[in-house]
Amino acid sequence: MPEPGSSRIRLDVAYDGTDFFGWAVQPGYRTVQGQIEEGLGAILKRHQPTPTLVVAGRTDSGVHALGQVAHFDLNPDQVNALVRVKRGKVAPRFPNELATMVQRRLGGILVTQPEIVIHRATVAPVGFDARFSALWRRYEYRISDTGALRDPLQRLRTTWHGFKLDLASMQEAAATLIGLHDFATYCKPRPGATTIRTLQSFEWRRDPDGVLVATLQADAFCHSMVRALVGACVSVGEGKLVGTRLVDLRIERARTSEFKVMQAHGLTLMEVGYPEDAGMAIRAAQTRARRELPEDE
Repeated sequence: MPEPGSSRIRLDVAYDGTDFFGWAVQPGYRTVQGQIEEGLGAILKRHQPTPTLVVAGRTDSGVHALGQVAHFDLNPDQVNALVRVKRGKVAPRFPNELATMVQRRLGGILVTQPEIVIHRATVAPVGFDARFSALWRRYEYRISDTGALRDPLQRLRTTWHGFKLDLASMQEAAATLIGLHDFATYCKPRPGATTIRTLQSFEWRRDPDGVLVATLQADAFCHSMVRALVGACVSVGEGKLVGTRLVDLRIERARTSEFKVMQAHGLTLMEVGYPEDAGMAIRAAQTRARRELPEDE
């Protein structure tokens, strides 16, 4: 939670991840978080420290976002600097006054970074945490196989696949993975991190141009989980795996070479869902609790 007297700002962000080394700050690499924090540092250079962003979902190198959400906290001195407080005024007259100023100033700095767009800045409700208050994240993955139009204008967000894929078998396989499970098979392990997730939906469709689109929604995704799940379904669509094998692999909870993790550039974070304002703190507390599987899992 913010320090007493601080203001928490929510940012709704979109970006083209092609030329970024992912979301998270990494020394020596250009990242989305790094560019936004550099912008905040420039705005607040006389009022340090530079705020640190907390994000709903840390995307990998090359992954895009249309509906990313992040937050940061401003101390009272920074708030006053942004709203040009004078003559003893100690706070902005309206909450949106601060958020509007943040969006205008930050957008002005990021105009030199056209791959990043701040769609909206708002003063966050009490208890809001961009990561822990989220109810779900929704991703899309785009594949242009031999049955689809290969649009060069969409090449940076669509994977081109050299074989015809069977939509029906991929859809059937995806449905078998829905639910609360340990997805260790489909995650790149991180020390101390759980791989238990609730996959709320997983569906495939063909758009009018023939492009295959996977839509996945979960309470959260572990590292590389979406691209692994998509890759497993692609193996089914190619006829290399039987659809029921995906459940067997999940139960085994071990990394496998039976399918390939898909390339990053076909993946886009579309939206992050949150509860009503009054439920933000409750949801954050629930998310921080350790996840457990039912006894029969």
